[in-house]
Amino acid sequence: METAKILIADDEEAIVKMVERVLKKEGFQHIYKAYHADEALDIVKNEDIHLLLLDVMMPGKSGFDVLPEIRKMTKAPIFYLTARTSDVDKLTGFAQGADDYITKPFNPLELVARIKAHLNRTYISLQEEQEEAHSQYEYAHFSYHPHAAELKVRGKVTACSAQLLSLLKYFCDHPNVVLSKDQIYEKVWGVPSYGDNNTVMVHIRKLREKIELDPSQPEYIVTIRGMGYKFIPQPVKVLQ
Repeated sequence: METAKILIADDEEAIVKMVERVLKKEGFQHIYKAYHADEALDIVKNEDIHLLLLDVMMPGKSGFDVLPEIRKMTKAPIFYLTARTSDVDKLTGFAQGADDYITKPFNPLELVARIKAHLNRTYISLQEEQEEAHSQYEYAHFSYHPHAAELKVRGKVTACSAQLLSLLKYFCDHPNVVLSKDQIYEKVWGVPSYGDNNTVMVHIRKLREKIELDPSQPEYIVTIRGMGYKFIPQPVKVLQ
């Protein structure tokens, strides 16, 4: 997290230096500074900024003016750092896509705590996206790439509904585990089953028709009488 690039955009040099000093004391070494909006825009265009501290009242374009332009270039968290304290200003800031709104004067340690919290969430989210983008389930007769939402059977892309792909992923994520119909319905459909087992049975039949060599004698999705279903990988490897 300390490798994150943080941009401080504020026309008050004393504020910029104070925030820079506190951030560096906390281990952040990649600090960028801008004293007007256009300078901030240039930095965002040329650097992979991970978090921005943006003053509202700057020479030329205000922070309110420039945030929508910045949002077009980055999804990084953006904090307004401003002396404007009215509820209208705060609502305006959040409506424009700001992730936090900190009013001056502020506690530097609280600011750092908020920065760390946002960076933690951002890094965890990016890591999960990257892991999913590179994960692929491969089996003897078919493969499934969740990020591309692509099912290949015997090397050929097979059309599949989003619900069937969600069901397949749930099975792939729980190999060799007996799953009841109620469990499957609640996890894949996202609501309590209330005994609606027919929906699960119909979708499992359709999924078997996609991935099994002989759907009437399934090898992957097998029925465990009185209990539910079990996904048996033969063989399986999850590529990362």
